[in-house]
Amino acid sequence: MPRFRLLVAYDGTDFHGWQRQEPPNLPALRTAQGVLTDAVSNLMRERVTVDGASRTDSGVHARGQVAAFSIADPRIPVDRMVMALNTRLPQDLEVRGAWDAEDSFDPIRNCRSKGYSYRLRHGCEGRPSGLEGRADPFERRTTAQCRHPLDIARMRTAAELMIGTHDFRSFAHCPEQRESTVRTVHTCSVIEPSPGVVRVDVAGGGFLYHMVRIMVGTLVEIGRGRFEPESVTEILEARNRARAGPTMSPSGLCLEWVHYGITDSSGELDSGAEGMDQSAEKAL
Repeated sequence: MPRFRLLVAYDGTDFHGWQRQEPPNLPALRTAQGVLTDAVSNLMRERVTVDGASRTDSGVHARGQVAAFSIADPRIPVDRMVMALNTRLPQDLEVRGAWDAEDSFDPIRNCRSKGYSYRLRHGCEGRPSGLEGRADPFERRTTAQCRHPLDIARMRTAAELMIGTHDFRSFAHCPEQRESTVRTVHTCSVIEPSPGVVRVDVAGGGFLYHMVRIMVGTLVEIGRGRFEPESVTEILEARNRARAGPTMSPSGLCLEWVHYGITDSSGELDSGAEGMDQSAEKAL
């Protein structure tokens, strides 16, 4: 059965996450997977199942989500699929690419690593007088806010200690739901793209529930001076959620890319890395 791979981007603000949710006896919640599945099914005139590489949470965005579906009788050639799907999609979700895929391609199981970015405005720098501490209306959907100024150097020192294979139980919500809380973080960098704005780029082989948002929350506490950079090692060893920082808002988090490291007839199976530090991608 023909199978297709899609590169998908969405503003997650008005979605209840990626995964389709249909509560019994209630209307289905608006999710990215549900909206995309409906568009593909409408185009193909047949109900299909669309799978995604990452089950992003409610409010989390994506530039590089990878999705895939199979259908016995495609009604449209793959080179016209992007345009045809986007005419059926809302403004906060779009398909950026479509390719033929191998029958065995699984966007979840074949994934080798993922890259996320977290964008945060802090302190008063970069904001006009009288607007200090107030969210920029043009950033509020994609940038989290921290009223306190952050020490970027301290955050960078701490971020380096998060790199490697560790037990990230302290950085997970509901860790008991996972068989193992050991994960490998390939890169964790703190970048200052403009005055008053911090971006944390994290890449790894896989992540626990809320792991990236808790990592960033811990870095923020360190940037504020509430934790020492070296405390990251102690937090990891404690294996206790209460020792780490808060879970940051989903608004600042974005799935930037997914890496597969294999090829099929369409070429390298990687989604885009727009907005990420290119050195992070090369390190994988």
